[in-house]
Amino acid sequence: MKVNTANGQEINLKSVDPEDMDDVLVKIEKSFNISLNDTSVNDVQNFGKLCDVVVEKVKKTNDGCTTQQAFYKLRNAINASSGYDKDIIKPQTKLADLFPRDSRIEAVAAIEEEMGFQIRLLQPKQWIINLFSMVLVVSFVLAFYYLAIGIAGMVIAGIGLRLAGRFGKEMHVKTIGDLAEKIAREHYMKCKREASAVNKNEVSEKLRRLIVTNG
Repeated sequence: MKVNTANGQEINLKSVDPEDMDDVLVKIEKSFNISLNDTSVNDVQNFGKLCDVVVEKVKKTNDGCTTQQAFYKLRNAINASSGYDKDIIKPQTKLADLFPRDSRIEAVAAIEEEMGFQIRLLQPKQWIINLFSMVLVVSFVLAFYYLAIGIAGMVIAGIGLRLAGRFGKEMHVKTIGDLAEKIAREHYMKCKREASAVNKNEVSEKLRRLIVTNG
């Protein structure tokens, strides 16, 4: 395949032999780690369209597995805040091994600060939640008969639940992988890579070189 122009945008793919074009698409797949199985030669008759197709494919690949991206974000935050080597932080790693109970609140707070959002990992023991929840319900009912007692009970229950939540040390997920799934579910957009990270000019230049050297 011959390309006589140095300006990639001027390359007309319509006149390219289909077999040559197939070779180009295979090279593009390997270079950008994308799949073009759903892209025909008719879809990429000019260089500009080819660039658009590749850029969109790269974006989708980058955004593909949000849970995986959440894992990397979490691993980096743990490494930065606690100093644990990244090599020992795997999806199956138990959270209890990374966050000893006596320093768990501080360690989680440091990770949240590093990540820029709350991961809501810690909670009080279930019996404490049940106790104050029951006090809240009973106090609400009492308020219809003994207003002052009912209000006092609701205030106590509210303060108790707040303090329990603040100082709770129980983890309702057990592994790094579980926590990554939770983070990806609750902070989906914050875990996705930015689409703007795909530089179209760089993609265009790389495609031009692939085409020029194919033949």
